[in-house]
Order: sequence, then C-alpha cells, then structure tokens
Amino acid sequence: MPALTDGSAGGGPLAYGDPVTQAWSNLLVVTVLALLCAGYGRGVHELWSRRGTGAVVARWRVAGFALGIAAVLVASTGPGHVWAERSFAGHMGQHMILLVVAGPALAAAAPGLPLALAAPRRLRRRWARWRTSTAGSWVRRRPGALAVLAGVLHAAVLWGWHLPAPYRLAAEHGLVHAAEHASFVVAAALLWSVLLGADRHRISGPAAVLVLVATMLAASALGAALTLAPGPVYPAGILAPHGGDPEADQQLAGLLMWIPMDVAVLVAASVVFLRWLAGLDRALPRASGLPPEGPAGPVPRGPARADPIDRAPARPAAGKDTR
Repeated sequence: MPALTDGSAGGGPLAYGDPVTQAWSNLLVVTVLALLCAGYGRGVHELWSRRGTGAVVARWRVAGFALGIAAVLVASTGPGHVWAERSFAGHMGQHMILLVVAGPALAAAAPGLPLALAAPRRLRRRWARWRTSTAGSWVRRRPGALAVLAGVLHAAVLWGWHLPAPYRLAAEHGLVHAAEHASFVVAAALLWSVLLGADRHRISGPAAVLVLVATMLAASALGAALTLAPGPVYPAGILAPHGGDPEADQQLAGLLMWIPMDVAVLVAASVVFLRWLAGLDRALPRASGLPPEGPAGPVPRGPARADPIDRAPARPAAGKDTR
C-alpha cells in the first residue's frame, strides 16, 4: 500500500469531520441503536409472553444483544471516539471493538426473529416473501455458502476501509466514518451468525473452523502489512496526529489488529472444534452385547462350563457293577 502525500500535514491533525457533522453522526448512531433496542425488546417480550421466559430466545442471547449495543456505544461515542482521534492506534482499537466484540455479540443475540416480530406488518410481509423466494430459500438451505460469502465480505470490508484513500475519506467526514463502523458491525455479525446464531443456520464444526482460520489469515495479513511496513503507509495527518513517531503509531495499530483478532479467532475455533468432537462422541453408538467387566475381569452371562478335556470323571452310582 503506497503512502499518500499529505499536503496539509502541517495544518494539524484530521478531526474526523467538523463538530456539527460529528454531532449529527453521533445522533444518528444513538437513534439507530435505540430503534434496534426497542424492536429487539418488543420482539423478545412478545415471544416470552407467549411461550414463557427464556423460550425461543434464551436469556444469554438477550445478554449478548446488550453487550453488542454497549460495545458499539463505547467504540463510536465518548472516550472511545476521543481515543480514536488522538492516534491511529486508538482508531484501530475502536475497529477491533466493533469487529471482535460488537459483531459476535449481536450475532449471538439472533436478532432476526425478534426484529421481524416487531416490524410493521408491511415489512413482515415483504420479509416473508423474500424468505420463500428463490434467493431466500437458497440462503436458508445452504449455510455453508452463506458462510463463504460472509467470510469474503468480512475480508473485503476489513481491507477496503484500511486502504489509505478510503481510510482518509472516513477520517475527514463524520457520516462516512459512521458508515465505516456500520459496515464493520454488519460484516462481523453476518460472519459470526453462522457460528453463534440460530441452530438451523449454523454450519458444521470443520467448516466453521475453516471459515474462522481464513478470517484470521486475512486480518493477520493486514496487521502484518501495517506492522512490518518499511515506512509510514498513511499521511502524517492520520499517523500520530498529536505528535510522536508516525511509524510507531502505525506499528502499534498493526499489532492491535494482529493480536486481538488472532486470539479471538483461535479461541473460537478451538471451542467449535472441541464441541464438534464432543458431539461425535455422544453420537457414537454404545457397545452392546458385551458382558460388563468386574474387578477381576468379565463376568460370565450363564453358569460356567468346564472344558470336556478338563472335566472330572463321573462317579459310579451306588449298587452298580462297574466291571
């Protein structure tokens, strides 16, 4: 990735949009999150009032939704946003919160059914038509293909937004910055939905491990490219905007992408693989027709029978001539 020349490098750091645009961007983020919370809460309440608390949508999924919303708020507003403005590494940490925490947590929440129940009737009808259409049926019946598409989208979003030109565009415009964050959350949630979503949409253990490893390799390659680059890839207005070593800021950002993503994916892949092995063990038929083993060896089923060779000679009956 060639470095871009920054003719305004001496004019101060990039401000991620003017204050007015940033305020509108924050308002948009908060409004969207509030609508999602209202819709998800209404859908879960309707399901639980009909089937009982914890039915259809488990409690841990609701907790995952709350965690995902909180992660988006932390990353997009308040201290998280201030940290991102101060350094490129801070901005990378912001992205990792969205990709590693918010996306998987929202995928674990399985928000499709609750949000569909809370949507207006017209939207529900359109959603039902799409589910029964050719494209909808293809997606629902082929979770493996959906997982491949989600992995490709995740890699494309990750690499695309971290190229110098798109990254600078997002750094200069608050609304583009919000769109960047939204694409990170959507891509991560779609990827992790085939691993943590509803049971009918999950893929098998080996396929899940392959998808996770491919995702890790794509993120690791980008982190390595930033960490091991011979010089700064981004302009001075983005790297170390408040002073410091631009190359060190870029290297720290690469490490923040490299290590957390690899650790999260390796842990998830290990858990998925071990659960798959445990499922195979439970599915194997138990041994049948074998005698149980006691402390001194197998216990015979019936009375012991001596071998004819070792059988003792029978005693003659009393009063009979044995000559």
